[in-house]
Amino acid sequence: MAGVDRSSSIVEYFGGEAGYRCGYCKNVTGNLSHGMWAHSMTVQDYQDLIDRGWRRSGKYVYKPIMNQTCCPQYTIRCRPLHFQPSKSHKKVLKKMLKFLAKGDSPKVAGDVTEEPMDSHREDAVACSFVLKNESDVSQSELKPLNVEETERVETEDNAEEELKKEVESEPPQTCADKDSAGSSERSDSAKLVHTTPKPGKGADLSKPPCRKAKAIRKERKLHKLLQNQTHTLEGSPSQVEPQVLHSQNSESKANQPKSIEDFIFVSLPDDAAHQLEVRLVPVSFEDPQFKSSFSQSATLFAKYQMAIHKDTPSECGEYEFTRFLCDSPLEAENPPSGPDCGYGSFHQQYWLDGKIIAVGVIDVLPYCVSSVYLYYDPDYTFLSLGVYSALREIAFTRQLHEKASELCYYYMGFYIHSCPKMRYKGQYRPSDLLCPETYVWVPIEQCLPTLEHSKYCRFNQDLKAVDEGCIKELGRVRVLHKRTVMPYSVYKKRRKGPSDETSVQQYASLVGQTCSERMLLFRS
Repeated sequence: MAGVDRSSSIVEYFGGEAGYRCGYCKNVTGNLSHGMWAHSMTVQDYQDLIDRGWRRSGKYVYKPIMNQTCCPQYTIRCRPLHFQPSKSHKKVLKKMLKFLAKGDSPKVAGDVTEEPMDSHREDAVACSFVLKNESDVSQSELKPLNVEETERVETEDNAEEELKKEVESEPPQTCADKDSAGSSERSDSAKLVHTTPKPGKGADLSKPPCRKAKAIRKERKLHKLLQNQTHTLEGSPSQVEPQVLHSQNSESKANQPKSIEDFIFVSLPDDAAHQLEVRLVPVSFEDPQFKSSFSQSATLFAKYQMAIHKDTPSECGEYEFTRFLCDSPLEAENPPSGPDCGYGSFHQQYWLDGKIIAVGVIDVLPYCVSSVYLYYDPDYTFLSLGVYSALREIAFTRQLHEKASELCYYYMGFYIHSCPKMRYKGQYRPSDLLCPETYVWVPIEQCLPTLEHSKYCRFNQDLKAVDEGCIKELGRVRVLHKRTVMPYSVYKKRRKGPSDETSVQQYASLVGQTCSERMLLFRS
């Protein structure tokens, strides 16, 4: 095994959490999850973890115990390359344009009926995660010794007993590979989408799509015009076709639906009432922009938390803000093949006329943009900033995809079907939910019928399918013990005191074989 990689993820596993208050159904002890503290983490490891149902809050990374927690939280992702805004989405985009151009705003602040304002973000209870689950391990204990010492320890077990063949790591999948893989794994359930639905259960895909009456009238008028012209010109099609084609092309262009970009990047008039600028700032106190805007951003966070989530001033000060939304375990990376901004954690700041009115906290990962949190100025509630920022982030994902072809998904956190007010994330289509047992992605349309009958569901319809990334060799889990990296098989022999195999087995089964062999599990 290779020596220590300075960029290795280092985690401290806490095991299953005792029940705590649920931010959705308000059950006092019903929310259950596994958790670990990430002292550092590579973007690839975090990408692989969220593809197994994990999610971070600050440096605390947690995974709901899906079949036990009161409100099962399913990882949801949108496919931006095929996304088309709905009527309500366009309404929000037009409202922003009207506000910027003319300064118009609704008479009643907060008059938002399309979706909850806190759109695609997690409940504020996530903030308490990072504050009550902190590691007390010193930084010196987390620095592995030199490579030679690590290599000696890691080969020690080979001298005593022959290890089994190494599990070959799968190469990174492109977007096309992932979609095709998902399609093959859920081929049986995919057929359900194309069966004729019962009345009231959706469109019948075996029939032509519904068309607007206006489009049908236009087609009839065009057909009638064509017949008249054909008779007048005595059947000379060469003179008729160019006119018909021009008319058809014009109609096609006019009927083509507008994209998000058509609304976002439209030119404002010279005398526009307001100017909006969106800045992408790396989450780092070494970055001049982040440092200079920190105070204003922290003040806005406190204003938002107190107004929207009813926090007290002591619950949303600069310390809490830093721990929750500025401390990130992700190590910034900027490979040549990656996006221009690189990978890592960022604040997407919305500046209106020179002041910050909203901040979207996001992680840019190898295959996706992952939404972490949003906070905004309550004075601008009428702009539906939760929805607007989600649409901007979908457009941002498309932009990054142009340079980094594998980056083509937008992760919106968790979808909670058992909590009606949290179902709005399913309105960003097309989207997929992660099967909590086999970790394959399934189109949300196939998941909703089963979620109506049971709050916990296995979405993969192939009953023989299993978790392909499950732990196969516990001895190969990488451990950091007394500043030395070693496989668990060696650590187990050196360990004094009661066995911790049950805890390590649980950790490895949750993070999967690939991450367990790549990340370093800290053991004191």
